[in-house]
Amino acid sequence: MIPAPFDLVAPSAYRHRHLESGETVFRQDEKARGLFYVQDGQIELRRYTQNGQNVVIHRASNGQTFAEASLFAQNYHCDAIAIAPSHLVELDRAVILKKFVEDAEFSLALAKRFAGQIRGYRRKLEILAIRSAEDRIFAAIEEGQLNGSIKAFATDIALTHEAVYRGLATLVDKGLLEKKGRGKYVVR
Repeated sequence: MIPAPFDLVAPSAYRHRHLESGETVFRQDEKARGLFYVQDGQIELRRYTQNGQNVVIHRASNGQTFAEASLFAQNYHCDAIAIAPSHLVELDRAVILKKFVEDAEFSLALAKRFAGQIRGYRRKLEILAIRSAEDRIFAAIEEGQLNGSIKAFATDIALTHEAVYRGLATLVDKGLLEKKGRGKYVVR
């Protein structure tokens, strides 16, 4: 199922893709074909510094879109790699842009969706600014950011996975979190 407002676009604009872990969705500088919706799985967007260091700039998972900037760019600005088996829907750039110009309802709904994503990114930056590891972990869990592995979560909140494991144990001991299973925690 495609989320709003993409459900207003003709299904001929969709291309379903299945990727195994490690497969590439696109590479930096490739011609932009469109943006992507993650039906199931996880995709990392990676850029490389001048000295070759790999920097994860975003991790998209179930229900999220990525490569939105490709609507307004000729080429992709990063690599997109599946880090888990993933089912994607590629949304054709030309069709989306045409719909954007011709349909005000679609344009407003798309702007609203993107504005919500920006609010989420800003909240993530706020969480990254929290100095205490325990407080950062707790805030991120409150925001629903623990939706994959502990190691991926640790990367997302700029902590080592060892620090996250220690912080989770402390938060459980303090009664602030409840462990529901392996890698599953909820706020009490």
